[in-house]
Amino acid sequence: MIEPLGSGDPKQLGPFTLSGRIGEGGQGTVYLGTNPEGERAAVKLLHVKFTGDAMARSRFARELRAAERVASFCTARVVGADLEGDTPYIASEYIEGLSLREQIDQQGPMSGADLERLAVGTATALTAIHQAGIVHRDFKPDNVLLAAEGPRVVDFGIARILDSTGTITSRAIGTPAYMAPEQVSGDDVGAFTDVFAWGATIAYAATGQAAFGAKSIAAVLNRILNHEVDLTPLPEPLKSVVAASVSKRPADRPTAGQILLRLLGHPETGDASTMVMSQGALVANPETGPFPVIRDVDEATRMFRMPPPAPPPAPRPKKKWWLPAAMAGAAALVLGGVAVVVTLMVNSPANAPTRQSPSPSPSAPSLLDKVRKTGRLTIGVRGDLPGLGLPVGGELRGFEVEIGRLIAKELGADDVTFQVVKPFTREQALISGAVDMVVATYTYEMAKDDAVTFAGPYYQARNDLLVADDSGIVRAADLQGKRLCVRAGTNTSEVQTWLEARKIVMVEVRGTDSGNCMDLLREGLVDAVPGDDLMLAGFADREPVKYRVLGLGIGSASYVVGLPQGDVAACEATQAAITKLFNTGRAGKLMATYFGNAVFTPDRRIPTQLTCR
Repeated sequence: MIEPLGSGDPKQLGPFTLSGRIGEGGQGTVYLGTNPEGERAAVKLLHVKFTGDAMARSRFARELRAAERVASFCTARVVGADLEGDTPYIASEYIEGLSLREQIDQQGPMSGADLERLAVGTATALTAIHQAGIVHRDFKPDNVLLAAEGPRVVDFGIARILDSTGTITSRAIGTPAYMAPEQVSGDDVGAFTDVFAWGATIAYAATGQAAFGAKSIAAVLNRILNHEVDLTPLPEPLKSVVAASVSKRPADRPTAGQILLRLLGHPETGDASTMVMSQGALVANPETGPFPVIRDVDEATRMFRMPPPAPPPAPRPKKKWWLPAAMAGAAALVLGGVAVVVTLMVNSPANAPTRQSPSPSPSAPSLLDKVRKTGRLTIGVRGDLPGLGLPVGGELRGFEVEIGRLIAKELGADDVTFQVVKPFTREQALISGAVDMVVATYTYEMAKDDAVTFAGPYYQARNDLLVADDSGIVRAADLQGKRLCVRAGTNTSEVQTWLEARKIVMVEVRGTDSGNCMDLLREGLVDAVPGDDLMLAGFADREPVKYRVLGLGIGSASYVVGLPQGDVAACEATQAAITKLFNTGRAGKLMATYFGNAVFTPDRRIPTQLTCR
């Protein structure tokens, strides 16, 4: 419940006009604010006065930048802050919904799918927070909000920012009933401390009672140090996961990423990838449909099972594509009509597309007939690439999502649904009818043998390198002796071949995936990250500092729209829609919206279109 402002409350904090009180806690008062664009935010006015020296202020800024980098998987992202003025505040996304504590107080303990969604969603959020180098330090039921699209974790990073002033000791931060033993005993805290609080919070949600609750703080702290939690009401595998999370010894606890992998049925090797966090966000979202946590896992291969595919129209030879070891054996997860699988950054030759689409079937109705009758269209998009397609605030957003939306409008659809597809489920999603079209970095050069019809391209990508804008690297020659993040499955080999032809040698630094390469670039451990220019610009756009797409223009990758095989009418209508998007400048505006923070000059010309017939 939002209360009116009091006589002593501010009316304005930075660009945010305040209109009410959301609540008050030990760290500060939270107000409902609105920025000049009309977007609402939860604006926390901190009680602590930030009056430290220049070094302390530098620490504030560093911690705040880390908080702003947290990927928005089941979190409320930071949207603004001022930590140096007389009224220090931090603003984050406004999440409409009860806190977990309020929900339990009103409705009692959670169970079944609700409890599983809570566990998966909060584990997803903690994974994203920890991967950004943040430790929450005050994870508790009050900091979990139950939004319509699933649980969201708030207030991450604030305790650390406060601690960096020296005003609050890190070893005292935390709500007593959810503190870990190391906080009570004054030892160092870390991500493992949040894991303990997560376990205590899930136990609370399942039982309705604080795991270490007692009548006095002294008794609470004694229980944390010396008593075990009664986890009888929890089902497996959640019971075992929570039991491990509330181990007294930090070394015995799993990481947040391992918790998420375990709950989703993945092997617990390494940390959870962007794909796994995307899957976690979808599992946690009640609006996704019947999307229970998976337990039907093949123990020999640890692969998610996919429903038997519909037979293709006719057998044909298929190209075999090598997948990196980290992806070998990974299979699709298709539940509730949503396909979630692993990310594959593709690479393609430089030749322009000159493809002849399959002949149409005289008896098969066109997708346009469906749109005319129902007004509905289901579009497959990526759900794990910033700038192109990524869940933000529970909604998929990005350049390709908007391209799909605008094409759908031109085709006459007024009811558009987006579903997540990945590189090796796109063809099957179209063949089975799970989606009507695909706008998901479907690269023609690598997929031209698929049993679908291609329209477009809607963008002609080029292989390139991403570097820090202030690195001094402005041309290819500047790369000599610099460090290149190398990972399997990308266009690294094509980039290296291009560089070697120019006698430019770079030092290889191994990365596990695109997100890891970006982390290494951000931390100054590599100088350049390879990829195609649009993907690189998407990663760069969300960063608080400027990154440059170097503009090498190596090779070509034609992003096309996948349609049911032989549907010439839908193909031609889609081609016309794409042409209109470029002629009206809409495509260019979308590029500016989703890649404008990167130093990047996208190709705004209409790409040479494929032949539909």
